[in-house]
Amino acid sequence: MNLTQLQERSNNACELCAATGNLNIYDVPPTADNISDREIYICDKCLAQIEKKEELDSNHWQCLTTSMWSETTAVQVVAWRMLNRLRNESWAADNLDMLYLDDAILDWAKATGDHENDANVDLHRDANGAVLNNGDTVVLTKSLDVKGSTVNARLGTVVKNIRLDANDTGYIEGKIEGQSIMIKTIFVRKQGV
Repeated sequence: MNLTQLQERSNNACELCAATGNLNIYDVPPTADNISDREIYICDKCLAQIEKKEELDSNHWQCLTTSMWSETTAVQVVAWRMLNRLRNESWAADNLDMLYLDDAILDWAKATGDHENDANVDLHRDANGAVLNNGDTVVLTKSLDVKGSTVNARLGTVVKNIRLDANDTGYIEGKIEGQSIMIKTIFVRKQGV
């Protein structure tokens, strides 16, 4: 489905929460040849929470009470997955009890295994629990020995423009004295927080 078709189908609004700004095409995983119309049009907030880049906001997802009834199969699948992640909320459990998906759609919804997860999101966090993002500036809270290097990573050293380790939320990458090193997130404090 192309962008124009998605905009028409959605009336230029998020197909999950009806927000009208910063909309994206989201290809509902997993990709399979036997599934057509896998794309939905959603806002940045929905996308970030679906992709676990932001904490789940239960109040935001109250919108599923309406969007779960969409005629668009991909919207139903995402609604089912998100309701399952929020299943400890009474309103989400009630909606799950009402939402019926035929066997083929239910198989697609279960295919990622995301429904088995809860609302917890594993994010990169500093020593104080602040969420870290790519490009942030951090300060070392402990002097660190950098193996195989002469780099001096002392307490209070400022590390600018960090990069998050995509495979481990316990690590970030940053440059100290021009050398890239991996740093445990428990030894940094986000600057400006």
